[in-house]
Amino acid sequence: MTGPPASGTDLDDLAALLRTDLGADAVFEDPETRYGGDYAVPGVPGLGFILALPHDVEGVQATLRLAHATGTAVVPRGAGSGLSGGASAGEGCIVLGLERLTAIREIDPIDEVAVVEPGVVTADLSAALAPHGFFYAPDPASATLSSIGGNIATNAGGLHCAKYGVTRESVLALDVVLADGTFLRTGHRSIKGVTGLDLTQLLVGSEGTLAVVVAATLRIHPVPVARRTVLARFPSTTAAAAAVGAISRSPVRPAATELMDAGTLQDIDERTGAGISQGATAVLLIELDGYGIEDQTRDLVAALTAAGAEVSPIDDEAEAEQLWQLRRTARGSGAGRFRLGEDVAVPKSRLAEAYAELEAIGRAHGIRASAVAHAGDGNLHPALSLPRGEHDAAAELPAPILAAADDMVRAALALGGTISGEHGIGTAKQGWLDLELSDVSRDLQRRLKDVFDPTGILNPGKGL
Repeated sequence: MTGPPASGTDLDDLAALLRTDLGADAVFEDPETRYGGDYAVPGVPGLGFILALPHDVEGVQATLRLAHATGTAVVPRGAGSGLSGGASAGEGCIVLGLERLTAIREIDPIDEVAVVEPGVVTADLSAALAPHGFFYAPDPASATLSSIGGNIATNAGGLHCAKYGVTRESVLALDVVLADGTFLRTGHRSIKGVTGLDLTQLLVGSEGTLAVVVAATLRIHPVPVARRTVLARFPSTTAAAAAVGAISRSPVRPAATELMDAGTLQDIDERTGAGISQGATAVLLIELDGYGIEDQTRDLVAALTAAGAEVSPIDDEAEAEQLWQLRRTARGSGAGRFRLGEDVAVPKSRLAEAYAELEAIGRAHGIRASAVAHAGDGNLHPALSLPRGEHDAAAELPAPILAAADDMVRAALALGGTISGEHGIGTAKQGWLDLELSDVSRDLQRRLKDVFDPTGILNPGKGL
């Protein structure tokens, strides 16, 4: 992959040139530190970069034309809610923020599509769709602040992916700007379409290294006629993970199946006083939706009971929403601790083995290791933590946590899984790429990067 050339234009000159095209209110030479990073890799105080916040697609094109002409690195940025360092700035770069491109251009209930700009917040899209009787299915835990563009860049997932798929399954077409400022439209509005290579799906999950998304045509779904939450308590994490297989063998296909182990339940109870564990060692929180909700509930309860669960269908909507809110805030470690949140995925048939590996890894390294999982698709989010000592103010994570993360990633791969289920690679996971991708695969992907971005200015140092 070609590296970015050194810019021959200093930041003051770049800013002046950008203001000519974008306007004075769209260019910042001393931006807030938060624009230099994301949730995983915070911005570095004092880092020298320019923040460009264009108002429209033409502004995005102008920014990239200038960057291309001057050899300046560009870091595309959505809401900054990423968890892999994919939006971290470098010295002398332009951070290209898409937060002002917030138009929902079209909602079409007949074609079941919405056309939106990248700065639209995920939850706001579903709120706009609700009066039409529709919703947008991908729902990462950060849905109230993450943007559609960022979700596309990382192929974000969420709680409902087991039934409705990750972001990739909801993207039909993209408007993007290439590294030299060229506008490109990919894909199609129709559900079917096989003309040419599928550039849309290549761009989804490319983490801003191939092009900058400026609009997306998305699949939307009718709001289900009914929903039902079911809470199942288990005496062990192994039993809860095995019950996921029992659900798969049943006729029921839940919209969401979330597994919280003992450490996760303990953390929730310590932070909120909710008492969600009630003596259980693990919990499955499940959402059913659609027609025949009573039949679905009956079949699910039968499958879970046979798997050894204490099952409680939740009829009160407020109680159900509280349970889902507790799930969304699950972090797996309390205050006053070093913590690393990970993201791996395994085939759901290997979920019990993944939890067993996690428990063994925690013991081997002397750390607290727990995980919440999108169990319906095998995506685990391990939380690895250690208490902070009285004088332990170091910013770096302790070696035992880093070693445990390495072991967990390798365990996921050994079980037939992947090093990243939905957070992307960014800068945080590059050290594990060679464990999953062959030399042939990496070389081919580098060459594709060079075709899209021959001077290497788009989000250099991320992904591959």
